[in-house]
Amino acid sequence: MKNLNKSGLSPVRNIIWDFNGTLLNDLDICIDSINTLLERRNLSRLDRKRYLEIFTFPVRDYYSIAGFDFEKESFETVAVEFMDLYLARAPYSPLHQGVNEVLVHFTGKGYRQIILSAMEQEELTKLIRKNGIEPFFERIFGISDHLGGGKLGLAGKAIADTGFIPEQTCLVGDTLHDAEVAEKLGIKCILIADGHQSESRLRASGHPVLQSVTELTSLLAG
Repeated sequence: MKNLNKSGLSPVRNIIWDFNGTLLNDLDICIDSINTLLERRNLSRLDRKRYLEIFTFPVRDYYSIAGFDFEKESFETVAVEFMDLYLARAPYSPLHQGVNEVLVHFTGKGYRQIILSAMEQEELTKLIRKNGIEPFFERIFGISDHLGGGKLGLAGKAIADTGFIPEQTCLVGDTLHDAEVAEKLGIKCILIADGHQSESRLRASGHPVLQSVTELTSLLAG
C-alpha cells in the first residue's frame, strides 16, 4: 500500500478520529446490548458476522434490519433502551491495542487531532476522559442526542471550527459512514477493519483499509 505522503497527495497534518470501534474496542458490548433488546422482544439474536454485515448509520436502519418493528414501538424507545445498556457497560471496554502509542506518535510528530463521533457529547467526553486520552485532542465533537443519526451535519462544523485544510486532513474510522463523511468534506479517509463493519464492506468503499490503527504510523509517515 502506498505511503499517502509519497503518492502525489498533500501531506496529512490533521487527523479526524472516529471513536467507537476505531479507538474504543466496544464491539462486544454493542452486540451484547442489542441482543439483550432482541431477546426481550423474542427476536433472533445477532452473531458477530451478522452484526458486522448489517450495522449502519443511521442506526434506525440497522435496528429495522435486525428485526425491530417501529410500528409497534417507537425508534426513540429502542434507542434509549439500548443506550442505557451500552453506557452501563462501556466503561469496561478497553481501547484497541496500540491506540495510546499511535496517539503519542502523531502528537510527537506535530499532527493536530480531533474526535468526531455520532455519540452524545457528554457521554462521549466521559468515556474519552475515562480512557485517559483527552489530552491528545484539540476538540471533541459529539452529537446532541442518543439516537445515532450520524455525523454528517457535525462534520462541517468540525472543519470550520478547527480551520483544518481539507487537503491536509484525513478521517480515520471503521464504517462506511466515516467514508461518507470524508467524501462530503473532501478529505482523505482510512478505514480500520477492527470495528463495527466487515472488511469486505469497507473495501467496497475504495478507500484504504487497514487491520488495526497501529498500521497508520507507517502509512502516514513522512
